[in-house]
Amino acid sequence: MEALFKTWKTSRRIYLSYFENYSLDQLNNIPNGFNNNLIWNIGHIVVTQQKLIYRGSDLQGYISDELFNKYQSGTKPTEPVSQKEVAELKELLTSLIDLTIADFQKDIFRTYKERITGTGFHLSSINDAFECNNYHEGMHLGYMLSIRKFV
Repeated sequence: MEALFKTWKTSRRIYLSYFENYSLDQLNNIPNGFNNNLIWNIGHIVVTQQKLIYRGSDLQGYISDELFNKYQSGTKPTEPVSQKEVAELKELLTSLIDLTIADFQKDIFRTYKERITGTGFHLSSINDAFECNNYHEGMHLGYMLSIRKFV
């Protein structure tokens, strides 16, 4: 698990760099040919991590239902994100790592709802969920690398 956590932390550091290198307007910009923007991708990976790890284990997790509903799979931006929400997502991007690792070490993930994800991953354990999360975050980082060329 240490290697999975190390990869996850590295991924999140890369995501954090978008807050330093792009303005609020750039984070919100949906380039022609795209369905979403940089900030939606960040919100989406935050929400998906909570879904895969916590909700997959029948636990609530640490994000509001409002945030969950705004960034879950199948959604897209409907209005610009405020600076306040950007700050919240930035905070969650890093704080959820330590909370989740601590919860894993406390062994709170005792059950897992087996399922197949929309991308075809078979999840039958919390370890599968962490692996899928890292893959998912890498996939969305790729989308963001494309989007950033047009903002």
